[in-house]
Parts: sequence; C-alpha cells; structure tokens
Amino acid sequence: MGRRITVVLDESNVEKVRIIQAKLLRGSIKSVSFSYVLNRVIENGLKKFKA
Repeated sequence: MGRRITVVLDESNVEKVRIIQAKLLRGSIKSVSFSYVLNRVIENGLKKFKA
C-alpha cells in the first residue's frame, strides 16, 4: 500500500490516464484503478530520468 498524496492534474492529463485505464480494462477481467494506472505512467516516465 502506498502513501496517500493529493495532487492537482490538468484535465487533459486526467483524460489521457482514463484512456489508458479503459484500454487496460478491456484486456482484463480484473479491476484496474486510476491510481494503479497513474503509478505505472509515473514509473515509466521516471525511468527516462533515471530517478
């Protein structure tokens, strides 16, 4: 379980994460949370910065 942190996202970024979430849901029988998708997007983005 991760930490709860409040962030403000631009509406365009929320929409992009929701689109990714919808694609993952179509290919899965399990639930895919917004937080899960956002964490994967952040994780992949951070790899580019070698953080």
